[in-house]
Amino acid sequence: MSIEYASQRSYLDDLFQVYPTIPDGIREFNSELWRTIEKAFGEKDNTALLKNLVKLDKIFARYSEPKETNRQIGPLFKRWLNNKSLGIQPVKLKQFLATKENAVLDASDAQLMTFVREHLNYKHNKGLDFVGRFNGKYVIGEARFLTDFGGHQNAQFNDATNHKGTKNVKAEKIIILDGYLCSLDYSKMYERFSEVYKDYNVMSILILRTYLYQL
Repeated sequence: MSIEYASQRSYLDDLFQVYPTIPDGIREFNSELWRTIEKAFGEKDNTALLKNLVKLDKIFARYSEPKETNRQIGPLFKRWLNNKSLGIQPVKLKQFLATKENAVLDASDAQLMTFVREHLNYKHNKGLDFVGRFNGKYVIGEARFLTDFGGHQNAQFNDATNHKGTKNVKAEKIIILDGYLCSLDYSKMYERFSEVYKDYNVMSILILRTYLYQL
């Protein structure tokens, strides 16, 4: 579903509503290049598709500021949650524990870690961006927006998918990933996203709500 969503022309516009720090120029694709990509995709001309996706990626990369963008993802993700984007208002720990209804925990990074260690057998040292409960199941996860591949971005991806210490955690583990890896299917990271990690709950933030309510 994430990959299908990322193939739509509205993907970056919709993502911009979540992460407005994405440089605005990224959303202004060269219309002629985009038509060429659509034509190659429709004709299943993989050679032409690959060639033009590479061109598109270079345009994308020129406007990218990976380190700055990733530093801001956490607060933007929490703001998105607090806007009731999942259909419910995140609640503080006392209220979260007082009910078994669907809920998202509104807490600091340290408080999230304390909760998952004490209640969900989470033993990893890595912090989390999301703790929730839907249809009686706890859900924990991280949010990442990757603007390019190589170096810092690969480290971000590897960090998100490293779940050492969470083997017996009492929750569904999710990785919320967005950016170029959802749509540029020639990249090595895309292959890892769609093949090596196919058994993980990996998804775009734009379908997170759909996932949570069908648990």
